[in-house]
Amino acid sequence: MNMWALLMIVLFVLAFVGILYLASRIRKFAFFKRITKEKRIVQIVVSILIVVAITAVLWLAWGSMNAIICVLHLLVFWLISDGIFALIKKFGKKTFLRYYAGIAAIVFTVGYLGIGWYQAHHVWETTYDIQTDKAVGKLKVAVLSDSHTGTTFHGEGFAEHMKDIQNQNPDIVLIVGDFVDDDTTKEDMIACCKALGDMKTTYGVYYVFGNHDKGYYPPEYRGYDGNDLINELEKNNVHVMQDDVELVDNRFYIIGRQDKSEEYAGGRKSMEELVQGLDPDKFSIVLDHQPQDYEAQKDANVDLVLSGHTHGGQLFPLMTIENHSNIAEDDRVYGYEKRGNTNFIVTSGISDWAIKFKTGCKSEYLLINIEGQL
Repeated sequence: MNMWALLMIVLFVLAFVGILYLASRIRKFAFFKRITKEKRIVQIVVSILIVVAITAVLWLAWGSMNAIICVLHLLVFWLISDGIFALIKKFGKKTFLRYYAGIAAIVFTVGYLGIGWYQAHHVWETTYDIQTDKAVGKLKVAVLSDSHTGTTFHGEGFAEHMKDIQNQNPDIVLIVGDFVDDDTTKEDMIACCKALGDMKTTYGVYYVFGNHDKGYYPPEYRGYDGNDLINELEKNNVHVMQDDVELVDNRFYIIGRQDKSEEYAGGRKSMEELVQGLDPDKFSIVLDHQPQDYEAQKDANVDLVLSGHTHGGQLFPLMTIENHSNIAEDDRVYGYEKRGNTNFIVTSGISDWAIKFKTGCKSEYLLINIEGQL
């Protein structure tokens, strides 16, 4: 059983426990006692039905994952509220109506997830500065990942984000995968490719595939396949890289990797193969959607590795837990670290996918200022 299957089982079990607990707390509301005429069996049945009905509405509107997330957050905040009110009652010698904790929990849950919704649906700029002894001069790099077009924005929204990036006057734009997914319409895909084609930069736009771009379902599902996507990107002058290396302006290398999902079919080169024959005195940038090959990349002595895929851990405290443990397959979930001579950056991405909230991070694009010798 893989980690994700186990995680889903745990979440469903916790959600079931949460529904029972929340149902038991709803019975404390005065209005509920009145409408059930304080009949215990009626209270139990009706309270469970109310919580199940609310969960079902969330499920139908946002899907199972988001419904579970809402229930679990309400459960956590209600438990915290119960604990706080119990302590106040014990040590502060104050008495509260028993449903006050429920009101507080509902308010905090709506507010907290409301902030998470905002952070998922609005895009921030995050800046990094990289210093090097190599003769790359000054280079401003814009990086975006995980747009999953059709989730938090469609083609027009993506174009607006590209205008924001254009206003920063980057020298080059790098896309680190999951540009589209199975639910991205052909119209949105074409509009996004056109938006990339409208970018005015010194060195253009470079792209690598993520695990969603080629689609998990037959092409009929969304109306195009991976080859159609490549054709549309190349029609808009985007450099599509699939285990390719390109020397740009005799200043720096772009090394664009196939996604790790291609590894199982033997369709992905190793880092050792990709750097073979490259000039070690030139700055090198690796685009690798999934941040799961750090040791090989460090050993290859490349200068900068850019990844996405993780969505920054999405929910608090997952980013912190995963960045400081081996619970996930990723070498890093979000942010910057350096191993040997290699700089690694993982972005949280400019959009969302299945989960509609980001409580542990924000949606973002990156601006990386590289400064080396002239």
